[in-house]
Amino acid sequence: MSAPMETIANVSRDEWLAKARTLSEALPYMRRHADRTFVIKYGGHAMGDDGLAELFARDVVLLKQVGINPVVVHGGGPQIGQMLDRLKIQSSFIDGLRVTDAATVEIVEMVLSGSINKQIVAAINKQGGCAVGLSGKDGRLIVARKLQRTVRDPDSNIEKLLDLGFVGEPAEINPGILGTFGRSDLIPVIAPIGLGTDGETYNINADTAAGAIAGAVGATRFFLLTDVAGVLDKQKNLIPELSLSEARRLMQDGTISGGMIPKLETCIQAVEQGVDAAVILDGRVPHALLLEIFTEGGAGTLIRRG
Repeated sequence: MSAPMETIANVSRDEWLAKARTLSEALPYMRRHADRTFVIKYGGHAMGDDGLAELFARDVVLLKQVGINPVVVHGGGPQIGQMLDRLKIQSSFIDGLRVTDAATVEIVEMVLSGSINKQIVAAINKQGGCAVGLSGKDGRLIVARKLQRTVRDPDSNIEKLLDLGFVGEPAEINPGILGTFGRSDLIPVIAPIGLGTDGETYNINADTAAGAIAGAVGATRFFLLTDVAGVLDKQKNLIPELSLSEARRLMQDGTISGGMIPKLETCIQAVEQGVDAAVILDGRVPHALLLEIFTEGGAGTLIRRG
């Protein structure tokens, strides 16, 4: 038996009232963040899920429409691995970094600056935005240097330099081109490919590239979308906010370990470079960005000075 029309009307009215209440609660945050720059590192499972990718694109467009300047920096490790497998190119990892020889770096650039970058651009444009794809090479946005890593031999206790090939780190960020985007309707989407001083192409960790860009542009927020809820305490409960000193203490006492350490270090460095606050949050949660930005409780772990 179908529900009476009056019940349907009441439910619809309640839903619209809830939406109106949400908009009203979000308004002060919209005003607070107007004309501010948010750098968003986008990757992980959220990027590989079509439904979540569509929601992410819609949220980025909304940020631009309410006066915030979003800058998207994306990764693409799984997609790079799939392409290397298809082409039967062997690759290996050291400390989570892909060893990148001359053949591999060509594939990395093709996947990151090509297919992935343009997919994100197309998704944002489909939702009514005006996104433009870049890599760190464009406008010399990211000038990179070769990343140096050492390992200590357990027998001799002598440190040896590891050769990761064309793996780089930001040496200099030239944010002028992003300032131009901020004064327009354009949304930059950046692939983490850097340009060496002699014209080399470097593969840069997307978290590192995004954090460096956030610091260079003086972003109000740096969002690092991951596959976990945020920083967890020893009981696996979400920690909603950390000062820099608290974050360092939790890394030292072992509360924070594994893959969360480099993410937290990236956030700490971004804040030290001038970002007001960095946020680690779960990109698999629908509208995680909006929950973090426009609600009192937030959705992840916020790291600020202190």
